Amino acid sequence: MSDLRPGVAARALILGPASATPGDPYHDLPNAAGIVASQHIYTGELMDLAPGLKVIARTGIGYDKVDIVAATTRGIAVCNTPDAPTISTAEHTIALMLMVAKNVKRSESELQGGGSDFYARHTGIELEGLTLGLVGFGRIARRVATIARGLGMSIAAYDPHLDDADFADAARCNSLEELAAGSDVLSLHVPLTTDNANLVGEALLAAMKPGAILVNTARGGLVDLIALEAALDSGRLFGAGLDVTDPEPLPPAHPLLHRLDVVVTPHVAAGTAGAKRRIFQAAFDQVLQVLDGTRPQSLVNPKVWIR
Repeated sequence: MSDLRPGVAARALILGPASATPGDPYHDLPNAAGIVASQHIYTGELMDLAPGLKVIARTGIGYDKVDIVAATTRGIAVCNTPDAPTISTAEHTIALMLMVAKNVKRSESELQGGGSDFYARHTGIELEGLTLGLVGFGRIARRVATIARGLGMSIAAYDPHLDDADFADAARCNSLEELAAGSDVLSLHVPLTTDNANLVGEALLAAMKPGAILVNTARGGLVDLIALEAALDSGRLFGAGLDVTDPEPLPPAHPLLHRLDVVVTPHVAAGTAGAKRRIFQAAFDQVLQVLDGTRPQSLVNPKVWIR
């Protein structure tokens, strides 16, 4: 970790289980000048509990749980750690894709149930020669593309925020519908915003290639789970791999958890030892940078620095 200098790091707070009491998870907040933020939601009201707060550093890429307008209005810098979870999340994406394509969950269930002649009943998908469609083509998506090419897959992507030159060896699609229609696997790699909630709903699922696989390691709110279940029931999709859901975590009785064509993990894609070390290192470093008066590397709200 960083050199935690007296008088600077002492005012930083890791807001999570370590700072919680049974009745109040925010009992240390009034003394905080910086927060290394993980699971909580940061509203303007919460920020007002810390009058000396200067920076909130998210331990991850997404910052949808932080009210950016409220933070900027109060002069609070918001940072994220976009590089730290790239490797682990990309590898988890590929793991989910392979588990669904190879029907691992169904095979394990049948083995546990006893019987014989498993080979005759088993149906899996070979990924070589198929197309992986990436919704968003940032750091993680590009890493996923690199691994998928090693499996012999072709890559297509949709990202309206990039130029043609940014797509390298990936085929650029002009719309989500075009990407969905041509992809054997559709993988989500975009942040959750007010404009793209339930991005994968009934309409986009209907546009997907019959027998395709959906993978989501981005944000749970991007996928309408009711519409996804209907698409699976109808046989439209071969299966789905989800590391993120809405709600999160799914309650134990949720029907998706009991389907053999769906693999769900509890938002742990970035949960490797290496990723955790990089994430917290980057978050701590940026808290200290702001408290020292240095602009942090991954500043989400640059307007606050101008102010």
